[in-house]
Amino acid sequence: MQSQTEPQPGINPDQDDQTVEIDLSSTSTLDLTSFQLHDLDLVELPLNLTELDLTANRLSTLDPRIANLINLKKLSFRQNLIDDAAIEPISSWGSLTALEELVLRDNKLMKIPDVSIFKKVLVFDVSFNEITSLHGMSKASSTIKELYVSKNEVTKMEEIDHLHELQILELGSNRLRAMENLQNFSNLEELWLGRNRIRVINLCGLRCIKKISLQSNRLTSMIGLEECVALEELYLSHNGIGKMEGLSTLVNLRVLDVSSNKLTSVNDIQNLTRLEDLWLNDNQIESLENTAEAVSGSREKLTTIYLENNPCAKSPNYSSTLRQIFPNIEQIDSHVFA
Repeated sequence: MQSQTEPQPGINPDQDDQTVEIDLSSTSTLDLTSFQLHDLDLVELPLNLTELDLTANRLSTLDPRIANLINLKKLSFRQNLIDDAAIEPISSWGSLTALEELVLRDNKLMKIPDVSIFKKVLVFDVSFNEITSLHGMSKASSTIKELYVSKNEVTKMEEIDHLHELQILELGSNRLRAMENLQNFSNLEELWLGRNRIRVINLCGLRCIKKISLQSNRLTSMIGLEECVALEELYLSHNGIGKMEGLSTLVNLRVLDVSSNKLTSVNDIQNLTRLEDLWLNDNQIESLENTAEAVSGSREKLTTIYLENNPCAKSPNYSSTLRQIFPNIEQIDSHVFA
């Protein structure tokens, strides 16, 4: 069969019999997003497929025909109803030797599935499930470059230290209490650990990392970032940090977000000549006296600075002081100037 007719999402088939035709005669990509399919029984799966996107359906089992798609590189089951028992057959799909991207995001998984059979996988996404542990990740291929396990119930960073090629690690919105087992990630560029229970920064000298998010944790200090000299974006909002320190070596930093902490002054950013965005709102900064010196290296580069909800923002001379510190900024108000 060279074409397949499927009901269009949201269309009542009794209303003029409106349907959408899918011509599979020459395509290598099949996107069935939001078709609300319960199974694939009426869908043709050509053997030449390289990408199969089944996002936002009602699938609770895996169609065994997918195992025959030997050219498949990208496979997404995002936002379905797949549980641990339903995903088990994937561990025997040895014909999918070309698979590079496997997305199981937003399903009903409670553990890491066995994906050891996929020796070329680059992207593995199991975010938005109910996974309580990273047990099983030790079997995953060391070729993985992007690992997404956000919005689960994971309590420990484990069984991932063999992922030497990892470039992006997303473990936000879990139950992590410590940063650990990062020492082998010499290629890591992005680390997302927001909304956890981390108290101390421990980055094991990740010198290639460019983006770090530790928002909404339990940090009281930002010490531990000093060796991350390639860092470009740092997000530390909603913690309990009382002092800006350990930042002077981060000369490539463009974005610094330390809003919603317990800072009383602006410090240790004189060397940050590339800084463009500086978020300082919702702290306890009493005065702007030291701010001019603190931003002396970046005052010509800064395009955005937030200081709202600090005691200094209530000063009657607040706006005029800002204009003196940042004479090249065209627009200034009591909260934001950009």
